[in-house]
Amino acid sequence: MSLSIECQKRPEGSKPNALRREGLIPGSLYGHDGANSVSLVINAKEAVNLLKKVSVNETIIEVQITDISWTGKALIREVQAHPWKRTVLHLSFFHIANTEAA
Repeated sequence: MSLSIECQKRPEGSKPNALRREGLIPGSLYGHDGANSVSLVINAKEAVNLLKKVSVNETIIEVQITDISWTGKALIREVQAHPWKRTVLHLSFFHIANTEAA
């Protein structure tokens, strides 16, 4: 079973709470370009459905960022959720480099 999620680059100056009201979840992708990271927005319904199928720091998923034409494998490193509502507030992804020996 292949798991994937489609993301977009987060617009400059966008406020996280405004994004959440629009049905989007802010996120970050680390490790795809050395020490640089990219801020993302993810569809909230897709993210919640994905989180039902994965384990944090264990399941490798395919991440597609349409705005910068980037696709790669990543782990969900951290899920920030509201303490009692359990709504997802932020997702952090960590890029997994291709470790196959040539």
